[in-house]
Amino acid sequence: MRVLIQLRPSPDVVAAVAAPDITATTADVTDGLAGVALDHSFTPVAVPRAHPATAGGDPLSLKQPLVFSMAPDEASVLVRGEISDDESSARLALLPARNSDVVGVYADPVIETSLTCGGSPPVGTWEDVARLLEVPRLRAEGYDGAGVALAVCDTGINADHVTRHIGGPVTIDRERSWNPAGVTGQAGGFPVNHGTMCAFDAMISASRAALLDVPILLSKKRGGSVMDGLLSDAIAAFAHLRTVLEAQPVATRALVVTNSWGSFSPQWDLPPGQPGNYSDNAAHPFNIIVGSLEQAGADILFAAGNCGPECKDRRCGYPERPIVGANSHPQVLSVAGVDTAGERVGYSSKGPGRLSDHKPDICAYTHFSGSKAFGDDSPDSGTSAACPVAAGLVTAIRTRWPASQISPSQLRTLLNRTAADRSDVGFDYAYGYGIADTGAILAALKRRASRSAA
Repeated sequence: MRVLIQLRPSPDVVAAVAAPDITATTADVTDGLAGVALDHSFTPVAVPRAHPATAGGDPLSLKQPLVFSMAPDEASVLVRGEISDDESSARLALLPARNSDVVGVYADPVIETSLTCGGSPPVGTWEDVARLLEVPRLRAEGYDGAGVALAVCDTGINADHVTRHIGGPVTIDRERSWNPAGVTGQAGGFPVNHGTMCAFDAMISASRAALLDVPILLSKKRGGSVMDGLLSDAIAAFAHLRTVLEAQPVATRALVVTNSWGSFSPQWDLPPGQPGNYSDNAAHPFNIIVGSLEQAGADILFAAGNCGPECKDRRCGYPERPIVGANSHPQVLSVAGVDTAGERVGYSSKGPGRLSDHKPDICAYTHFSGSKAFGDDSPDSGTSAACPVAAGLVTAIRTRWPASQISPSQLRTLLNRTAADRSDVGFDYAYGYGIADTGAILAALKRRASRSAA
């Protein structure tokens, strides 16, 4: 069983792991843990400590304002390793007891892309999506993604394919892109696959964004497929993105992160209620890092998943509440899917979420003819497509409204409040707050600008 081990070494070691100009190794952090085969290919990651912003708050709850500390005497460090499947329960219990530096042991579940419903024809085209998102109006008013960093965390991007099918240039920011250990290839030059589809869909409304290629789903587990990734590599990627964000000038800080993947089955997780669980555990290191990146100024979007009851993906293993882990994080925008007629697609997961009940947040468009990443007749489908479509809209907004002027939390509230409601009750577990509404968003931003100028 592959696990993440959270250690609290000396402050000097923590500082070295957290330093952006130093590459610490597993051997720098620990000289070994009994019963664990440490993975020395994994670069250790510093994890901030979360504190409630107000006295008396629950330190294990994400449903409150938090302050994240990277102080060397408070932060911790993650390493990766494997323990015997036959002895996993005993090892998990003994590791903290026998090693004073061990804070916790957590699941490192398989993560997979969210494409589904093969064989179902597309409903409309990407040009229809551009019309519904009012892209000509966005561009006319200066909302095109220029200068905004958009990280596509997926299987890698083929920039030539995107350029050919969207009819315009693609900007790949190779300097700020990132590969997991063991993944070779240059940013923008990966084979055409799921990540290429996501990049295309984001560019529908953010054609001038700087794409950061982050191919976390190309990391391999033993016996895995090309679509399998490791949550530990997502943790390392988000730590990298934190350095990208903090290197930006505060006044113009803008980073959008789109994630069309998730954990489909409890088979690779520890059971809910165990301290190392991921799906239901706000204290899992990845969920902590997601919250800290959002607080630093990043807009983080996750696909709601493809476990909707009418057209459930065959991999879905959760009997209920399938929006799990970071896909249900209260500090992310969880995106469900509708077709270009505004109808919910049957594979779009319904809430409530596991970390936050009110999930999904909003819907965006999917199941349209677009990137042709999987053939000329195959649609861009799943909440995999809906998530980058929404991320492109968020990126376009960030062209003129950096995080210093409207925080990620405020922007999520704006997107939820302006969404076109699809029910009679406001929020519901099928559509969230409704379908992203560009016209209503722009109107709200104009009112905000007028108040600021007054």
